[in-house]
Amino acid sequence: MEYFCAYQERCYKDVNNKLNSFSLIPEAREKILTYLIENNFINEERFAKSFARGKNNYKNWGKNRIIQELKFRDISQRIIQSALAELSEDDYLEKFNSLAEKHWNTIKERKGPKKNKKFVDFLLRKGYESNLIFEKLNELNNNQ
Repeated sequence: MEYFCAYQERCYKDVNNKLNSFSLIPEAREKILTYLIENNFINEERFAKSFARGKNNYKNWGKNRIIQELKFRDISQRIIQSALAELSEDDYLEKFNSLAEKHWNTIKERKGPKKNKKFVDFLLRKGYESNLIFEKLNELNNNQ
């Protein structure tokens, strides 16, 4: 389990699920989890910060999607806010604008409600805030 945790940042829930797959008795599972936490193999805050940075940098996820995924992993609201603070606002907006413009240019429809819907749906799935999306949509529609 040390290798499992050292290979990549893991949260408590991921490690607990892995241990459950081994069909251990509850006392052994608790002992292993306690050991991993005490020896800093599991650190929820470190996991959340790494997760937020990684998903934003490599998968271009927005804050809403990151929050949703961290909540799914039972990360506390305080830690989630700390992880989101890791994202530079300038880099975040630059990534959003780049992704939005790239996607806008790949949509096959020329213009109109169908193109707008595809654009908005894509960015909502990525987890970006609706106010950013609609501001960008208005900007792109005005430039046509």
